[in-house]
Amino acid sequence: MSNIGFIGTGIMGRPMAGHLQAAGHQLYLCRHRTPPPEELVSSGAVECVSAKEVAEQADIVIIMVPDTPQVESTLFGEAGVGAGLSPGKLVIDMSSISPIETRAFAARINDLGCDYLDAPVSGGEVGAKSASLTIMVGGSETVFQKASPLFELMGKNITLVGENGAGQTCKVANQIIVALTIEAVGEALVFASKAGVDPARVRQALMGGFAGSKILEVHGERMINRTFDPGFRIGLHQKDLNLALSGARALGVSLPNTATAQELFNACDGELDHSALITALEGLAGHEIG
Repeated sequence: MSNIGFIGTGIMGRPMAGHLQAAGHQLYLCRHRTPPPEELVSSGAVECVSAKEVAEQADIVIIMVPDTPQVESTLFGEAGVGAGLSPGKLVIDMSSISPIETRAFAARINDLGCDYLDAPVSGGEVGAKSASLTIMVGGSETVFQKASPLFELMGKNITLVGENGAGQTCKVANQIIVALTIEAVGEALVFASKAGVDPARVRQALMGGFAGSKILEVHGERMINRTFDPGFRIGLHQKDLNLALSGARALGVSLPNTATAQELFNACDGELDHSALITALEGLAGHEIG
């Protein structure tokens, strides 16, 4: 069993940390935006006063926060993780952030004599709770093998994609596909509903054919039932698409449909689940499917 620091116990981080604790690992937690979850503390997690103290106590530090600036401040800010590390420890960033900045963060952690993996996830709150996340990892094979037993407690589809930064690049690609598929499902349901056909029955029929997907299954149901409490907030998906579009500019690649999906997200409430992208399409159609 390992001493594991876990920073960022929000919608997804909370159940992910819980799976590690349930497997017998000792957790060290600190306040990120809110106090550590009471259920983890009451079950034996140790509450620390800073990320520095977490890094001092733990052999492995996992970070699960919303964006690149927060990862940077968690790692290298005053009383950050970097200040508490000693050689031989491992930092795993499971946030979804910039691949370019990730490579710079990894180099700085390596200079402290420690290992670094970027390991963003896909699967949302449902996947976090069921320990069925897809985990996309960037780093060395040796370090990946060291961390794999922990990943297996949180996810099912676990892949070493390449060196540091490759995991984050893969996550950006994932978010492009997810956004465009949500948009496609939304368009299809709006079209069917405005044509006078029950969108719930259309979804059910399509689930058995070539158009079937996890997005149609889960997000299609959310669209029909108007259950837009986040799973995964639109604002966070916009952050990921910004990474895609800025990366595309740097690479000289055109991502026209990604840009369109981002503009549709701009017309939505950023606090809602990303399935609420359909509300922008409904506005354009002057028709609500629910």
